[in-house]
Amino acid sequence: MGCPFDCIFCNQKKISSTISAPGPADIKEIVDKHLNTIPSDSHIEIAFFGGSFTAIDKELQIEYLAAVQPYLKNGQVDSIRLSTRPDFIDSHILELLSEYGVKTIELGVQSLNDEVLKKSCRVYNVDDVFKASHLIKSFDIKLGIQLMIGLPGDKYEYDMDTAKKTISLKPDMVRIYPTLVIKDTALEVLYEKGWYSPLSLDEAVNTTKEMYLYFIANDIDVIRMGLYPSEELRSSDTVVAGPFHPAFGELVEQEVFYDQVNYLLKLVNKEDGWGNSLFI
Repeated sequence: MGCPFDCIFCNQKKISSTISAPGPADIKEIVDKHLNTIPSDSHIEIAFFGGSFTAIDKELQIEYLAAVQPYLKNGQVDSIRLSTRPDFIDSHILELLSEYGVKTIELGVQSLNDEVLKKSCRVYNVDDVFKASHLIKSFDIKLGIQLMIGLPGDKYEYDMDTAKKTISLKPDMVRIYPTLVIKDTALEVLYEKGWYSPLSLDEAVNTTKEMYLYFIANDIDVIRMGLYPSEELRSSDTVVAGPFHPAFGELVEQEVFYDQVNYLLKLVNKEDGWGNSLFI
């Protein structure tokens, strides 16, 4: 919803399993339904995801945000979170969002390499990402960065450089998604013509693991790894190719644990006095 561009990898309807976005009039029914399933002492956010919120018409943004205000005022909901593009952030937009209680903005950055951004038809450049990120933080709004690995023109060195640049932005959270070839996208055309090769599952897990370790070592939360395995994504024809796994994040965490155990076992073998047992 909202995004006016056709990025090479994107088919938002299939990724989000949503044919049409709910309107402002639908918000109350949706929120009430979910509030009934959440313990009242939980920290509750209302999130506008599945597109670029700040790219939709300003009046429509206000209608969506206004529909949430009763829940903020009565304390049922703590804050609002939304996702958008770096090139649809400016001080006027942030003033509006702050006024309506938005506390977290996640930017769909994807890469901090200009060549990769260009080949992915992202329109903006790395400087735009830095400007938008600094502006968001200047409004005391939490910053989330969404990254993708394995995009056209990407390579491991670019991914690690993107991680390094991301850390310099000091985001509050990061998501890492391996690129998938989704049906009815421009990337599918490139793949079918042999002009694009996705990462293997092992490559995607290993690269994500290195980025994950880099982020947590710098006190940045990694709140998701891999796309949510919706019914649409798990259907037989949605993912044409690429490292899709319904528990991708767990695969990454398993590799981290495996590496830690191997490291400790080497210490046990080298050091005197450790005995023959290792407790974890």
